[in-house]
Amino acid sequence: MKRMNFDEAIENAIIQAMLEDDRIIIMGEDVHTNRSALVARFSDRIFPTPISEASFLGAGITAAMAGLKPIVELWMIDFICVAFDAIVNHATKVYDFSGKRWGVPLVIRAPCGGGLGDGGQHEQILYGSIASIPGIKILLPSNPADAGGLMLAALQEKHPVIFLEHKLLSEQLLYYLGGSGRNTVKFDVPENGIEGEVPDHWVPLEIGKLKVLKEGTDLTMVSAGVAVHRCMDAAIELEKQNISAEILDLRTIVPLDIDNIAASVQKTGKILIVDEDYKQFGLSGEIAASLLERKLNFTYQRIGTETTIPFSPQLEVKTLPSVEKIVSMSQFLFYGSH
Repeated sequence: MKRMNFDEAIENAIIQAMLEDDRIIIMGEDVHTNRSALVARFSDRIFPTPISEASFLGAGITAAMAGLKPIVELWMIDFICVAFDAIVNHATKVYDFSGKRWGVPLVIRAPCGGGLGDGGQHEQILYGSIASIPGIKILLPSNPADAGGLMLAALQEKHPVIFLEHKLLSEQLLYYLGGSGRNTVKFDVPENGIEGEVPDHWVPLEIGKLKVLKEGTDLTMVSAGVAVHRCMDAAIELEKQNISAEILDLRTIVPLDIDNIAASVQKTGKILIVDEDYKQFGLSGEIAASLLERKLNFTYQRIGTETTIPFSPQLEVKTLPSVEKIVSMSQFLFYGSH
């Protein structure tokens, strides 16, 4: 085992994959600048693009249909809205429209999430909106080991995959987006997510399988990305009050590992979903509906983003999930059922 930061783990897994498969290419905005280590090895397979998400995502889809395996990079997941037609009406439909004969092995890599004071056009996470579309998979790792393993798995898929990386876990993005002009702003970066142990040789993780980060008996917390670390911090505070929380890291939004979520809820009888995405019509409601369809008897609460994320750091903190919110809602969930 060795230690890497979040960015290095993803890049290292991509290097391994590109050495093994010459069909993998990379395209997107500023990729020559952002992926210098990859350019040094694979300069003829990395293509910088104009700032036109609709055009280069469309090009990525056709390249995938022609036999390549593109990694298409967006600067932020918010900008996927510009190219929604290419994804919703093309990439996700080809497999079914071709009688399951023709896949689109495309990976869309995009930073996501809030905590840097960039406001509602640059801090969304948006997986709930995209997850409603059949034919696409969505990955959101919370640590370097999972990030590398899931990227390798994404590159072996024959269907389009959106690979999300939270900006608070990326040293490169923290430096670029939260650098010299924001020396007075404190970023709530989870240390266990931004750096950690990784395998000497990458193997793909199974897409659609969550990880139990902490076992507990009193309530189940379900989350993904940076919010997982908020849950872990909250669980430490709750232990001081003799409340034992089980922490589930989804790792994959689509497909959703509802079997293991249900198994945990059967044990604890209570579930708190901590979701940085929009609360309405999203992940938290999907999990609740899926559990109810299984006729489970449980108590339910959720924390999500309920309004446009503001620019003001003070207001932003009140909008996004936090350790304080998780502790408070867990107490309500636990004591309210006793």
